[in-house]
Amino acid sequence: MDHGKVFLVGAGSGDPTLLTVKAEKLLKTAEIVIYDRLVSQEILKLIPETAEKIYVGKRTGKHVVPQEKITELLVEKALAGKNIVRLKGGDPFIFGRGGEEAEALADNEIEFEVVPGVSSSVAAPMYAGIPLTHRDYASSVAIVTGHRAGEGERTVDWTKIARAVDTIVILMGVESLDAITKKLVEGGLNPATPVAVIEKGTSAEQRTVTGRIDTIFKKAEAAKIQPPAVIVIGEVVSLGRKLSWFKTNPR
Repeated sequence: MDHGKVFLVGAGSGDPTLLTVKAEKLLKTAEIVIYDRLVSQEILKLIPETAEKIYVGKRTGKHVVPQEKITELLVEKALAGKNIVRLKGGDPFIFGRGGEEAEALADNEIEFEVVPGVSSSVAAPMYAGIPLTHRDYASSVAIVTGHRAGEGERTVDWTKIARAVDTIVILMGVESLDAITKKLVEGGLNPATPVAVIEKGTSAEQRTVTGRIDTIFKKAEAAKIQPPAVIVIGEVVSLGRKLSWFKTNPR
């Protein structure tokens, strides 16, 4: 039997209308869809009733299916000759573990294709009116994970990042916000640097809390900000109020 093919597909951020045309086409013709927690119900409705749907969502401290089991499942289904859509929130290759899954598929000589998604790392700031780059404020950006997913993951050197780029975007960092901001200040970042925390970016429930690097933790805590949220640090954050355009989910 010939092997199946795996499509590692990004579902984009909270606004379902940001799904790519290619991703929509693949979902509508899928045999098996293995999907994550942050994929919207509107997008899941595109999957045909005849397709097998497998939920493998995970949140902090609670994994329905461990990552190694997800990878084994992809390989197993593909070796059985099935064509699979592995549907991920955001983009598969931006903290989506897509690189690890692609490695496993390559090791097993299984054909795969990667379909980019609109990552919350860029979409959430855009919807909050924050340009990550600007000729007057920022010419460099770093996208950083705010937590360690496992023992094998590289530790973030916050003291180096503090002075390395103009704009810092942090995903999965709400629960570590206090520690992260303190390390950045220790690394030389000005305590007055503007910060925005964008909760549920691009969705109808999006909300933004702003402050300085030395005040943002208490402000986010007072506002009871919860994951998923994107943290943006840098002078570009000061443009958010002026350039804010998003009021309700544009459908």
